[in-house]
Amino acid sequence: MSNEEALKHYDSKKYRTPDGYTSDIAVFTILSKKREHKPPEVAIHLMLIRRSMKNAEGEPNIEAGRWALPGGFVQADETAFEAAARELAEETGVKDIHLKHYGTYDQPGRDPRGWIISNAHYAIVNESYLAERKAADDADDVQLFGLEELEQLPLAFDHHRLIQDAIKEIKRDLLQTTAAKNFLPEEFTYSELQALLLTITDDPAIKSSQAFARKIKSLPFIEEAKGKTTVRTSKKPAQLYRFIEMDIIKPIYTARY
Repeated sequence: MSNEEALKHYDSKKYRTPDGYTSDIAVFTILSKKREHKPPEVAIHLMLIRRSMKNAEGEPNIEAGRWALPGGFVQADETAFEAAARELAEETGVKDIHLKHYGTYDQPGRDPRGWIISNAHYAIVNESYLAERKAADDADDVQLFGLEELEQLPLAFDHHRLIQDAIKEIKRDLLQTTAAKNFLPEEFTYSELQALLLTITDDPAIKSSQAFARKIKSLPFIEEAKGKTTVRTSKKPAQLYRFIEMDIIKPIYTARY
């Protein structure tokens, strides 16, 4: 039987279809506060929008006044990934960042408008990518929040779940890839790398300063910057290191080499 013949017997009314198909985006950055002769204070932050009282068409907005991940409905001529990039630009002005898909959310009741399926994406970027952020479209504000602040915010839809899942993804990225290099100087001290990793783990192999100082010398993807030291993280000159481009085996900081 040909497809044409089979389609004569297909009745789409027999099947429930979603009421909407959306994309949401969790964009994280790492903010650091320099301290003289000490490792910087480092904290992960998430960019959220506040949903405006009225949408772009001037109608009452769903979940108005609540904080949410940037996002919106996928159009008929684009993929969910393309919609994620478009919605991020429209609502926050943030463009040209590398997005990764991490989950699909289709739980009935997750959205008061009906059965809305969302594709969730995330990114970890340097703060410089977010410097020109500006709320627009369905958003009336856009801010960076530390992870500890998220529990106190009135979040829209099921975005608490989406955010918690995204946090797991970025923790995996920082511990199992060399993503940390995007948030460090090209040449860094062991304590600067340690401070960054401690924002997402309390692993003893990383938490112990003495152990990590020894560990960094055995990591094949990090090398000493020969003859180079700095006093920006300690009163005594500290050795500088840099990342080497190479294929690595996960997990990279706690594995034995």
